[in-house]
Amino acid sequence: MKYNVEKKEGKLIVGFTVAMDDWQAFMQKAYEQNKGKYSVPGFRKGHVPRNVLENRYGAGLFFEDALYLAASEYYGQFLDKNKDVIPVARPVIDEKSISSDDKVVKFNIAVVVKPEVELGQYKDLTIEKTPVEQVTDKDVDTELEHVQHRNARTVEVTDRAVENGDEVNLNYSGSVDGVKFDGGTADNQNLTIGSHTFIEGFEEQLIGMNIGDVKDITVTFPKEYHAENLAGKEAVFNVKINSISYKQLPTLDDEFAKDVSEFSTLAEYKADIKKRLEDNKVKSAQYRDEGKLIEKVVEGAKVDIPVEMVEEQIDDYIEDFKYQLMYQGMKLEDYFKYTNSTIEQLRANHKERAEKEVRTRLVFEAIVKAEKIKADKKSVSQKIKEYAEQVGQDAAKFEAGLKEEQVAYFKNQVITEKLLNLLKESNKIA
Repeated sequence: MKYNVEKKEGKLIVGFTVAMDDWQAFMQKAYEQNKGKYSVPGFRKGHVPRNVLENRYGAGLFFEDALYLAASEYYGQFLDKNKDVIPVARPVIDEKSISSDDKVVKFNIAVVVKPEVELGQYKDLTIEKTPVEQVTDKDVDTELEHVQHRNARTVEVTDRAVENGDEVNLNYSGSVDGVKFDGGTADNQNLTIGSHTFIEGFEEQLIGMNIGDVKDITVTFPKEYHAENLAGKEAVFNVKINSISYKQLPTLDDEFAKDVSEFSTLAEYKADIKKRLEDNKVKSAQYRDEGKLIEKVVEGAKVDIPVEMVEEQIDDYIEDFKYQLMYQGMKLEDYFKYTNSTIEQLRANHKERAEKEVRTRLVFEAIVKAEKIKADKKSVSQKIKEYAEQVGQDAAKFEAGLKEEQVAYFKNQVITEKLLNLLKESNKIA
């Protein structure tokens, strides 16, 4: 295999030269893989000689397939010999570069590789410290109310009409101009009156209805509604109330504190809530400081990010989003329909975030290389042990059962942690 390498616009252009003997071997292999596709009178399908097929369909019948076979093999050999070349996208054969004569076949492959990073200053920087927010009595009361609502008791109502704050179970069927629309009909739906989860005006019209009552409710969809066919339209919902209930909140006293915590008095429990909120505020400020430091380090570096790396990162975001939708029982196509958006808009929305993440990753990798940061076995085992304990598994058995790519995940965690510690220790936050 002969090749030459040229750097051009962030890509490696690798030119390959294939000797004719080798080329004929690729042509023969292409013939063997494709001969079953052709039928010629007088021959069994898949048994037509190569020269017969080439005479019938042209000498270049198997050229393209042979080219891809040669490119695949030679490109693999090239990467094996050049371990420092790290592709970040699929290689592309430059069709304009293809040439052949009776001695050789030549072609170029364009390879998008990981760009070089010119690190800026990442030590002896000064970052302005984020002030820690104070925890107020109102913050404590709000957290206490959340706990109170989580421990509320549901009480069924049978002797009165719907009131604000009640939870009703209802059936409804909506129509516009007398025609029912998709998603406008449901049975046994729970709705908290005053939550404003339904169209404006819907919940208020349920107040005063009793169990078993049936009523037509008229509402108007918002002009900016996600479904264009309903935006700004007046709709009539035929509604039936199946049941009424409300949440009975427990009294905030010492008994409540005993039931929901390890403390004997409400005062002790509130003091613990305040302490936890204060700790969270401190951690939040530290995370913001860490973020500002990382941002400053990344901004100081110079790197030309290939479009392909950004697009690949966006692909990852889209895949994650698909899984999130799947858990909600929705497909990506449904999301576009409901939000009146497109895949192009979704990708555009993620572009800035993707560029930032790719840039940060490349700068981090450059610092790790410059500082020779390694994931030692002891640190990796400790990280694995911490995770195993979190999920309630025996650390030794858990580690023994990990696959290579799973161990790599923990190695990356260790390296990232060491890198962040290096940055925090080498810079000043004040």
